[in-house]
Amino acid sequence: MARGELSAVAASAIAPQRSATGEILLAVADLSVRFPRDGSAAETVAVVAGVGYDLAAGRTLGVVGESGCGKSMTALALLGLVPPPGRVSGSVRFAGTELIGQREAAWEQLRGNRIAMIFQEPMTALNPVLTVGEQVAEVLVIHEGLSRRAAAAQAVDLLAEVGIPSPRERADSYPHQLSGGMRQRAMIATALACRPALLLADEPTTALDVTVQAQILALIAELQEQIGMAVQFISHNLGVVSEIADDIVVMYAGRIVERAPADALFANPLHPYTIGLIETLPSLDRRADRLPVIRGGVPNPAARIAAGCRFADRCPRAVAGCRDAEPPLLELAPGHAVACIRAGS
Repeated sequence: MARGELSAVAASAIAPQRSATGEILLAVADLSVRFPRDGSAAETVAVVAGVGYDLAAGRTLGVVGESGCGKSMTALALLGLVPPPGRVSGSVRFAGTELIGQREAAWEQLRGNRIAMIFQEPMTALNPVLTVGEQVAEVLVIHEGLSRRAAAAQAVDLLAEVGIPSPRERADSYPHQLSGGMRQRAMIATALACRPALLLADEPTTALDVTVQAQILALIAELQEQIGMAVQFISHNLGVVSEIADDIVVMYAGRIVERAPADALFANPLHPYTIGLIETLPSLDRRADRLPVIRGGVPNPAARIAAGCRFADRCPRAVAGCRDAEPPLLELAPGHAVACIRAGS
């Protein structure tokens, strides 16, 4: 099965040459995020349940799944930003250092410096009462120790670097005065100000037109090549992820159901959910009156999940055994793991 087609524009704008796998920068093991159910501390619900993966320096990991699958909450857990009363457990090792249980002072030194995040919606992530130049400069003052004057000058350079026209004038603009594409670029400039080792990009192209989308994806890939950072790219759109990711994890209802190198995942998807996601992608080679859909929806995290596979109620290949126990994530080929008792059958 061919990789998803983002668009002719995007396909020509991206396609960087990836470097060989470097040392493991981020190692996530048995990561879970739990919240009280119905306000009761006695019973909790897991919105992220036992997630684990590695990400090497210079590589891009795509994290895909429908809305509500736990993708964004996983990223927030990596940055120590899970809102209370959420509780995080498991292990997150960044450059050899355990992050779970870090004091807030340590997080403040890490966030925006060695690990940065592009949030899903720049209008809510950017401060509406500060100019974009002030917001980019603030990161440099806090983490690089620059003076306000020096930070302001460097902020203009960063806005130019991410392709914002007339960057000196735009630095004095407030977020509401910029287009969606320019706000997203301002967010990227803020995230990349300190040249982070790890960039978490949460739906960075949502609601943007395809031309701006392609430009932003190409920009992230170009800057990644320049500074060698690792990228965790979160999206519900497999077509977008297929263009930029080296490896992909597919999440469903808080769990990883498939994990594989990108080429292997598209050539031989093993989990019915992954197959369904790929089949919904539009293709220039396939004419159809209507695109396929995956019936039903992601279960509410607050609902009590029945025993067995969480996808069973939506799965066209489900059998009685799928509801006996939750399937473990097992490696069926080198680097290719899947949580499905019928995978390969």
